[in-house]
Amino acid sequence: MKRMILLAFATAMCLVETRAQNPNIGTSGAQFLKIPAGPRAAGMAGAFVSNTDDASSLFWNPAGCVGVKSGALYAAHADWWETIKLNHVSFVQSFEDIGSFGVSMTVLSMDAMDITTEDQPEGTGQTFDAQDIMIGVSYARRLTNEFSVGITAKYVQQRIWNESASGIAFDIGTQYRIGYRDLTIGMCMMNFGGNLTYAGSDLSVKYSVDPNNTSVRLAPASLSPDDYPLPLHFQVGISMSPYTSESFSVLCAVDVAHPNDNREEVNVGTEMTVLGHLFLRGGYRFGYDIEKATFGTGVALPLGGVNLTVDYAYAMYDLLPNISRISVGMTF
Repeated sequence: MKRMILLAFATAMCLVETRAQNPNIGTSGAQFLKIPAGPRAAGMAGAFVSNTDDASSLFWNPAGCVGVKSGALYAAHADWWETIKLNHVSFVQSFEDIGSFGVSMTVLSMDAMDITTEDQPEGTGQTFDAQDIMIGVSYARRLTNEFSVGITAKYVQQRIWNESASGIAFDIGTQYRIGYRDLTIGMCMMNFGGNLTYAGSDLSVKYSVDPNNTSVRLAPASLSPDDYPLPLHFQVGISMSPYTSESFSVLCAVDVAHPNDNREEVNVGTEMTVLGHLFLRGGYRFGYDIEKATFGTGVALPLGGVNLTVDYAYAMYDLLPNISRISVGMTF
């Protein structure tokens, strides 16, 4: 098992070295599935597949939710560009000798916009909006003390006004502790599923069989949009704490990602823990067109039998406005 995992990680690193142009760039849809969920992971530039251990694991690697000892609730929010908003919520409940179960939901939404036409460029009085939704159900368990595996089945829907497309996808992930300090290797394949196709009332049209004969009745017809694949994404990462003491510790992580619609990407991040309650994070994303450096912070506050965490992250972009994220989590 150790040899297989190390071989997979080495192969992924070789893919990054080649950096060959992917002929499928820009060919997949449901891009909201690739937006990092949660400021803790975003603050570490997305280097999170091997060290995720809370309720946000349901987005990054379902195998990581075995780190939830009892129950955990997590909610994150980000104001995307213009009027677009991203919200994510997840819940995990663990049972001894059975495993960890989780449910999650991600919603990308926008404010309504005026409908305009060539004849009415100032607006028709109607509005339209768009919304993307993912609802997932997850299960994970430890097969040994060092090795855990998890799977997520999720329903994906995209909607633009009266047209929508939906389908089922799966995430499969693993985490393996090597046995040296807390050195961990994680792998996850995300968004494995069939193609999506839009359907809706606005695709029903009428056309003239003979445009030269005005007496011919308009014939009913239906536009047939092309289907499109989901953003299949394979990510492998490694993490370790090179320094740990009672009052201060440092966690370093490196992830390599291979998407089906872009070139290989590398995420590098670190998290410093001060007195077990204050977290400082930073990272950098290599191979991305506009995403670059990320920063974050967080606090953990024990309140009776509940541990409350509040996290914030700031991601820097080229050409586009920078993005802030905030989350609140509870473990009980």
